[in-house]
This record gives sequence, C-alpha cells and structure tokens, in this order.
Amino acid sequence: MSEAIRYEKGQDGIVVLTMDMPGQSANTMNAVYREAMAACVARLSAEKDSIAGVIITSAKKTFFAGGDLNELIKVGKPEAKAFYDMVLTLKAQLRSLETLGKPVVAAINGAALGGGWEICLACHHRIAVNDASVQLGLPEVTLGLLPGGGGVVRMVRMLGIEKALPYLLEGKKVRPQQALQAGLIDDLAADRDELLAKARAWILDNPAPVQRWDVKGYQIPGGTPSNPKVAQMLAIAPSILRAKTHGTLPAPEKILCAAVEGAQVDFDTAHLIETRYFTELTTGQISKNLIGTFWFQLNEINAGGSRPQGFAPYKTRKVGVLGAGMMGAGIAFVSASAGIDVVLKDINLAAAEKGKAHCAALLDKKVARGQMTAEQREAVLARIVASESDADLAGCDLIIEAVFEDRQLKARVSAAAQQVVGGEAVIASNTSTLPITGLATAVPDQSKFIGLHFFSPVEKMPLVEIIKGAQTSAETLARGFDFVLQIKKTPIVVNDSRGFFTSRVFGTFTNEGIAMLGEGVSAPMIETEARKAGMPVGPLAISDEVSLSLMSHIRQQTAKDLQAEGKSLIEHPAFAVIDLMLNEFKRAGKAAGGGFYEYPAGAQKHLWPELKTRFEKADGQISAKDVRDRLLFVQAIETVRCVEEGVLTSTADANVGSIFGIGFAAWTGGALQFINQYGLKDFIARAQYLAEQYGERFTPPALLLDKAAKGEMF
Repeated sequence: MSEAIRYEKGQDGIVVLTMDMPGQSANTMNAVYREAMAACVARLSAEKDSIAGVIITSAKKTFFAGGDLNELIKVGKPEAKAFYDMVLTLKAQLRSLETLGKPVVAAINGAALGGGWEICLACHHRIAVNDASVQLGLPEVTLGLLPGGGGVVRMVRMLGIEKALPYLLEGKKVRPQQALQAGLIDDLAADRDELLAKARAWILDNPAPVQRWDVKGYQIPGGTPSNPKVAQMLAIAPSILRAKTHGTLPAPEKILCAAVEGAQVDFDTAHLIETRYFTELTTGQISKNLIGTFWFQLNEINAGGSRPQGFAPYKTRKVGVLGAGMMGAGIAFVSASAGIDVVLKDINLAAAEKGKAHCAALLDKKVARGQMTAEQREAVLARIVASESDADLAGCDLIIEAVFEDRQLKARVSAAAQQVVGGEAVIASNTSTLPITGLATAVPDQSKFIGLHFFSPVEKMPLVEIIKGAQTSAETLARGFDFVLQIKKTPIVVNDSRGFFTSRVFGTFTNEGIAMLGEGVSAPMIETEARKAGMPVGPLAISDEVSLSLMSHIRQQTAKDLQAEGKSLIEHPAFAVIDLMLNEFKRAGKAAGGGFYEYPAGAQKHLWPELKTRFEKADGQISAKDVRDRLLFVQAIETVRCVEEGVLTSTADANVGSIFGIGFAAWTGGALQFINQYGLKDFIARAQYLAEQYGERFTPPALLLDKAAKGEMF
C-alpha cells in the first residue's frame, strides 16, 4: 500500500485510513492521492466481510487541503477530456466508500477545505476536533472554480438548495461549533484521542448506515426547483448574482447551474453535470488568473518574497500612532487586535479619545457578531492609550505618522516623536503620495525611516504598501515587513516615487473616469461600465469618497514639488472638470454633502442630475467596450511604467497590490496578469488604438514593447 494513505486494521475490525502525503505539509488531491485512494478502496471492497467500519483521518496538522493547484493551473482546453475522466474516477472512489455497506467516519483533526470537505461529505458520520484553528468549507469559488469532487451535489442533498448556496457561492467557511449547529458535522471531540474513540463507538453502534440521499424516496430539504417556494427564490437568484459579479466571474454562475440542474436529476447524473461545469471552469482563463495571483503569488508575498534576507524576524512591542483620525484609529485598532501596545496621540486629549472611541465601536461590532467575548474586547481596548503628550511615546519601537497630507506638519510631528523614542525605533509615515525620501529628512537617521501606506478603512483593507526611501536600510525594511505580517495584513514592497505604486495607478483610474465625463460621455455609462469591467466601484463614486478637494490639494502639492525640481506637471483632461466641480459648482465630494453624486438623508445615493445637462454631449458618446478598456488599460499601462522605473520589483507585488490596494478587476488576476492573459502583442495593438483616439497616456511603454518583441510575459 502507498504511504500517502496508511491502511491499519485493528483487532476490532475497524480500518483507520491515515492520509499523510509524503514530502508535503498538507494533503492534496494529486496523482499520488488518487492512486493511494484507489488502492485503499479496492482493498476495502476485497476485505469487506472482515471489516467493521472505516475511519478517515490525517497525520498532518490539517485534515486535507483540497485540489492540487499546481496540477489544476496547468489543465488547458486540450486536456479537458482527460481531466473530465480523471475527476469522474476520483468521484467514483468516494462513491465506493459511501456505498461500501460499512460505516465510514470522518475524524476531522484539522482544517478540511475544498476537496478535504468533499471527502468528509462522502462519509456517513463526521466528527471534528473542537478547536478554533479548524475550518470547514468549500472556498473553490474564490479561485474561479467550483467544488468538483461531489461538493455541489452532496451539499444540496444534505442542506437543500437555499441553505447550501452560501457555502457554494460565497465560499463560506465555518468553525466546528458553527458546523455542528448548521448540521454539517455530527459531533465534536476535545482532542485526537477522543476523536478516534468517538469514531470507533459510532461505528460499533451503526453497523450498516446508508447515506440519506441513498434512502429510497429521499427528498431534498426544502424541495427541488419545481417546488413553488424554491422556484420563487431561483427566479431572482441570477439577477442578484449578476448584480454582484457583473458577469466578470463565471464560477458563481456555473455553481448555481450545477446546484439547480443537479437537484432535478438522480445522484449519478448530478455528478456528471457537476464534473462538466468543473472542467469548463478549470480549463478557462479566469481560474488561471485567480489561482496564479490569489494562491501562488499571495503565498509568495506572505512567505517573505520581498523581505530582505539575513535579518531575524522582529516582533514590534509598542507602536505610537500620530493622528487619531479614521486612519490613525484604524491603525491603532489592528495593532492592538494583534496584541501590540499602542499610544494613540493627537493634538489634544479629546481628539485622541475620539480615536479610541472609534476602536471601541469596531470592537463592539465584533462582540455583537459573536466574533469575540466582552473580556477579549476589554483586553484589546486596554492596550490603547489615548494621549496628547509626546512623552507617552517613550518605549515605542515603531512610530506611525498618520496626519494630514502636509509635508511641514508630517515633518514636525515625526521629529518630535523621534526625539522621545530615540535612535533604535523605526519612524514610518502613512502618506499616500508624498515621497518618503523627502519626508525622511525630518529625522536624524534617515535609514530608520520608511513608508507604511495603509488603506481606508484599515480594519477591512488587507494591504499595506511598504515604501523604501533612498536611505531606508534593509533592516528597517525587514522590520516594517514583519510588522505588517504581525498585524495580519499583506505587505507589498515598492521603491520611493511620487504616489508610489497604488496611489499612482488609482489616480489614473479616477482621472480617466472624470476625463470621460468632461468629453461628454454619460455619467451612468461611465459608472456602469466600470463595474462591468470588474472594478468594485465607479470612478466618479470613488472620487467623491476620496474628495475632489483632496485630489486638488495633492495636485497642487505635486506641481509645487515638481517646480522646485525644475519640472512641470503634465496636464490631464480631468483637472478642468475637478476645478469646475470645486470652484463653480461647489461640489467637493461626499464629506462636503455632494460631488458627482447626491447623498440624500436616509436614501440611496444617486448621480447628481445636473451632470447630464452640464457635461453630457450627444456626440460625446463612445462604445461601452472603449469605456471599459480605457479604465483597465490606463491602470495596467501605469503599472508597467512603475516596473520600468523600478518602483515595483516583483510581479506578485504588482498583481496582489493592484487588486487588494485599488480594487483592480479581480477576474484579471491583477494589472500585469491582465496584460499577460490579453496577450502582449494584442494588448499593445489595443493600447495604440486607445492612444490615437483618446490621448498619449495610452502609449505602450518601452518595457512592454521590449517584452513583446522577446516573446516574454510579466
């Protein structure tokens, strides 16, 4: 037998199958697993008469991680038939287990996600160790796939269509306690010994179980799609789904199809339907984009791909946050939640206390949702000290300045804090646009100065952009990187430049949308096509959130800085529209009561009706495709410029940063992967068309032309 699954038969006739994939930290559904499971199933069938039952467990920390993504990412259209047949073989193995005629129990000792949970579903009884680290669920949808090992078929038959959909469509994951309440598992155990003891006891008490869906006359809970209540829900489900994905992500739609179609046929036919949709998604480009970025590149980043080597991991003990506004309070919240002591300082105690109250409100929400206890809330809040005095910063090994985007103010507060904390502490600025090299001159040792650019709202946004100034040392960069991982965020590393990477690229998106409005393109079309392109929010809506006055302030600051360097700011067609909105129409954005949108009290926001009369032109309309491409291409081209200038040094940082930091269309796998999957030569041809029609900002950079000529990709 293979060492990938150990087959051990006890004196009580119970066979324990222990999954332990050699040379891997987790069990996955690769070729080794498939061979091992085939051998186990054959042996179980041969020895059936002398077997009392089967327990499936794992020797790893996790139970089973799911499909082998190294395999899946390579499956293209030419391999579709072979892949389809292989999946059916894999499913037949699980079907043999559940129809063996003997009790089969899943003893879940760690996380069982994706294919791991599908193995559990094929067992008659499921017991999990009651540990917060254990997660159960089917997250395939997040990688552009569907559960292809029987997950759709069995979840629908177990819970009914309506209750199964959140697990299938949203990739909802649950802890053991929640899983027990939802009926996904049957029992909990305190530890591994109790897990196996309970599994054995259940086998002896239930010598001949049958899966509920194999009992003659079994009805799907809630009914099939022909049931009027289910039919009513399904009538609106596609439009709700479409409103969320705008048709850019095929996986949720295919999951809905597999669930609904599979519920109307017998078990075996439902499996064929699921496998067809699974094969279609696996061989498609979008799953490749998502797996490449959200799995391989994200893991590369979190494993320290951009972290300087040769420095021991550093644990930040106490952080001082300068400025207790939304940003500063958010940084204080995530730091304290990660167990770090925080001093939240502002110009006066009332302002600092207001920031701490914001943290308390965020914690209250967690308690209300059952995500933490009242005691845990108190412990986190106790780590935050609100202060108006620099003296309270003593002992901080990291200072994060989060005040308004004003160079003099930033220099003043950073210098004052540095005098208190001394030469060993790292001083960081949360600026979104001002070059770090310039800001670093405020402190005596510029090697200890770094940029830590958080995104708003800090508690929700997963990314931190780490900016390396001209003098920032490798050790300071390593410490910044370790801090970002410590607060459970994703770090990307960029070199210093005006606007760095994310703000630069984000600016091209908002400016392009505003420029189209200035050309006479209708505002609803700009906003709708942005969402259809895969952007979470339209450029006009997000400009209102940022505020047009802040955009104008940043532009003026940039122009002043460039003038000092003997350069001038390149005019953009969006500037005239922003100036008009601010100076003539007095509409500065959401915080000022209205911008491109109206914000009526207690009602949904809507586009300012006068945009139509003041901007829209009958002859200014362009094709929907041009609107979408202008918004995506302008960001991708600016990302290439960041690579060309050495601001970005890794493709993973570019792709993950563009999606997590600025909401670049997720289906593409990120700004550089968008170019790869489009094909470099085709991308260049389209960019040249856009440059001729709409301006030289679409001109393909030299690096892009060079890579295309050499047949390379990013």
